[in-house]
Amino acid sequence: MPSSTYTVTGMTCGHCVSAVKEEIGKIDGVTGVEVDLDSGAVKVDSTAPIDDSAVTAAVDEAGYEVTA
Repeated sequence: MPSSTYTVTGMTCGHCVSAVKEEIGKIDGVTGVEVDLDSGAVKVDSTAPIDDSAVTAAVDEAGYEVTA
């Protein structure tokens, strides 16, 4: 199962984590999202490789920014 890790800035609390997880979770093929609030690391598991631009757009929709 493919997995990608992104760095997201702007998250400060559990609500931030929930918003990011919810938006990324809407992407077709995503099977899991793990967020580490302290480091900003967001790990996305999926059934097939996910387009980075889809993840970036989902994070933007949640109000945050992918920096790596």
